[in-house]
Amino acid sequence: MSSKLEKAKGFKKSRTGLYFSIATSLIGVPGTVKRAKEARKEGDTLQLIDVAVSAAGIVTGVVLLVRELRRLDVDDILDD
Repeated sequence: MSSKLEKAKGFKKSRTGLYFSIATSLIGVPGTVKRAKEARKEGDTLQLIDVAVSAAGIVTGVVLLVRELRRLDVDDILDD
């Protein structure tokens, strides 16, 4: 059972796992855009701030995952 657990832990750091994580992070974008449009239409400043913080979290998460993906590519080149 522990080999399956180790395999699952390694998936997150694999190329496929990173692409999956990026896609999962981007799923929240349409909802955030919808909330931003509604908040702007209503003139709700507090909701706009909440949307901005959510968007910043999504962007930061994706950028971190892309950085990890690039590091994985550099490690692959060095292993040759």
